Amino acid sequence: MKFYTQNGGKRPIRLSKQTRQFAYESLERKYGLDTLKTNSISLDNNENYSAFSALEKYDIAILKIAEEAPIRVCEGEKISGAATLGMAIHHRIPATHAGESICSSISHLTVDFETVLKCGVNTIKRKAEASYKKYKGTEKEAFAKSCLNCLEALEIWHARYLKVLEVLPEYKDNYENLKRVPFEPATNFYEAVQSLWFTFAFIRLCGNWPGIGRIDYLLGNYLKKDLADGTLTIDEAREILSHFFIKGCEWVNGQFIGSGDAQHYQNIVLAGIDENGIEVTNEVTYLVLDILEELGISDFPTTVRLNKNTDEKLLRRVAEVMRYGGGILAVYNEDLIINALVKDGYEEREARKFANDGCWEVQIPGKTFFIYSPFDSLQILQQKTLHGYDTSVDFSNFEELYQKYVLDLHTRVEEIFLDTQKKFANSSVPTKDWRWVEQPPCTIVSLFEQGCIEKGLSYLEGGPIYNVNSPHIGGLADTVNSLYAIKKLIYDEKKLTFAHLLNILKNNWEGEEALRQYVLNRYVYYGNDNDEVDEIATRLLSDFADICTSFNGKCGYRFPAGVSTFGRQLEWSSKRLASPHGRKQGEVLAANASPTPNTDKEGATAIIRSYCKADLSKLATGAALDIKLLPSSVQGEDGLQALVALMKGFAMLGGFFMQPDVVDAALLREAQTHPENYQTLSVRVSGWNARFVTLNKEWQDMVIEQNEH
Repeated sequence: MKFYTQNGGKRPIRLSKQTRQFAYESLERKYGLDTLKTNSISLDNNENYSAFSALEKYDIAILKIAEEAPIRVCEGEKISGAATLGMAIHHRIPATHAGESICSSISHLTVDFETVLKCGVNTIKRKAEASYKKYKGTEKEAFAKSCLNCLEALEIWHARYLKVLEVLPEYKDNYENLKRVPFEPATNFYEAVQSLWFTFAFIRLCGNWPGIGRIDYLLGNYLKKDLADGTLTIDEAREILSHFFIKGCEWVNGQFIGSGDAQHYQNIVLAGIDENGIEVTNEVTYLVLDILEELGISDFPTTVRLNKNTDEKLLRRVAEVMRYGGGILAVYNEDLIINALVKDGYEEREARKFANDGCWEVQIPGKTFFIYSPFDSLQILQQKTLHGYDTSVDFSNFEELYQKYVLDLHTRVEEIFLDTQKKFANSSVPTKDWRWVEQPPCTIVSLFEQGCIEKGLSYLEGGPIYNVNSPHIGGLADTVNSLYAIKKLIYDEKKLTFAHLLNILKNNWEGEEALRQYVLNRYVYYGNDNDEVDEIATRLLSDFADICTSFNGKCGYRFPAGVSTFGRQLEWSSKRLASPHGRKQGEVLAANASPTPNTDKEGATAIIRSYCKADLSKLATGAALDIKLLPSSVQGEDGLQALVALMKGFAMLGGFFMQPDVVDAALLREAQTHPENYQTLSVRVSGWNARFVTLNKEWQDMVIEQNEH
């Protein structure tokens, strides 16, 4: 069996042969293809179905899923539970009526696994019972009743697994380990891993895609106790935990070619401090890195929280795993992020708990409704500020142009706010007690988000403690470079008039190749540590952040700023005109907060310096920086030290989130030609990883182009 690397290195072997075989079978689609055999549960036999409310239909569906979803026990598995309905892979609740899915599902959240592990689901049930009693006879009764119905469904699904495991002698340990959890608090590491997995599996069996969050924070103390008591060895713990990761590949099927098959938002966060300021890093942190290094599983994109006191041992271990490629590891600068969250109004103890939303945007796990609203800043410049290159447009100086662009940016954010405001029944008067209009049912995730049960409100209707809509600016580097090129050509060098430039751009640079090459090669663009262009990026991000936060308190959401594209530069390309920085109409341009492709000439350090000149603490949900590294640059001891230095520099300079990936573009081209030989080859796409062969040709070409050096 082969677990691919981008650098040709040989992965170490620590796990048993049986566990490695289990991993290989899972990655080779055995269980994903099995999942596709049962797409959904039919509700067609339910009498008077059409007479029920949306919430009642939801409860009926969840109960039927719990009662009828196939039970899967994988050969040799050490933990049990499986999301075995294919429709859930499509972000839908896997239940149909008259052939149609009844409802979409929820993602971009990390649920409250901590309460499940420490207190047990029965604690949540007691809260739900109290809520039902409190709200009976009110408009909130239906949701409170739904909470109890969905908890009953979890009990049914749990009992079905116990019934199967009880009669299988070879799974006696699984049976004993599952008997108490997740309903009672976990008492040891094995129970904790099983409780975490079973809860997670049920949530996604019902179609939702939750993140995992801080797995070492959640599991670390259980392992410490077991190791101290001598009831478990570190090698035994590694075997148990590896099955969590292997079972997380149960939706790998190779059938859905597009933007990749591994984007189910089940991200993991490692290391960093806890709410008391104490470093979390523990044995589980290193076990996760061991497992990722050995198996190369890309389905749990993992981000390591770095700070000014991060131990050299951890930095080195992260570098050792990172250099295998596949984009599995990224890094947060938690010192800056905690500061950003405090600036945005969070208590410091709360801010220290941050994880992500199952992608990379920052949130407080188990307490946050999150949605982001992306837009293309380059199209705003081209279509709004420059009126589609109408040659009558003119600005007397660069400042006038810049201010008009910021005004157009404000209009776009205001449009996002006004659209969000439609979710409220009483949006005319600002108040802390906003009343959400009725939203689709989502009780399963609401059970595991603090605030929902207590308020009698679902996850989508204001239940969580924090409700966030984050406008995300895309095409940042392309906009900045365009503004910079205009500044240089027209106002500094006075090479041509505004009307002349707009006419050239309207004609897609036709007949102006010499000037285009001048613009492409003469100017030093964002990503090369050029203060002149980086000042535009810094100013633009600051102004954008101020625009976003100006809408805080005007409805029931926070509006923190963020920077991302998540691959949308591919779909945006057909709508973009030729750009002032020498790019022709329809080109696929910059990703996230990274430079425009092929404009970064000075290496990774210069890219980081440009990115970090902005006050990223004003962007409370994040700004993603992609760094592509050649395999040759991370080889040997010098390569390891270079990676460590890169991470240190990123944190020291004030970065937010960095996705380094070691990529061999030649290997990607080989995989594009012979996909049958590279089924498990992983690449970082954006907030997720994907097996390269499950990207369509457009996505593959974009990834290859972004990784050409």
